[in-house]
Amino acid sequence: MKNLSKQKGFLSEINVTPFVDIMLVLLIIFMVTAPMLQQGVGIELPKTKNIGNQLPQKAFIVQIKKDEQVYIADQSIALEDLQKKLQAIREHNNFQAIYLQADKWVPYGRVAQTLAQIKASGINNVNLITVTQ
Repeated sequence: MKNLSKQKGFLSEINVTPFVDIMLVLLIIFMVTAPMLQQGVGIELPKTKNIGNQLPQKAFIVQIKKDEQVYIADQSIALEDLQKKLQAIREHNNFQAIYLQADKWVPYGRVAQTLAQIKASGINNVNLITVTQ
């Protein structure tokens, strides 16, 4: 009989198949959930020609839905309380601009009232968000 203990050695290879399987599953999960991570409520934006401005990743967005309700970070807020809320937020966060998203069916008067509340809170850099054609 031969001595089998001399022929046996340790396997030093790493089996990467389970690792690849996990990475593929994670990739699919991220691809499915990434579109859901966009901030906001359902708004149909007006279409304009592209003027070259890009929305920053950490933009502070105020939204007006079709029913004329104002939202900050997916939370509904009364228009009368918008000025105080923005002043409080501005004290704790150092943001340079506000981006206003308004559904294309919102009356111009409601947008103007919202802009007035934003300006009254001391924020002068307000940008309107639209969809480019």
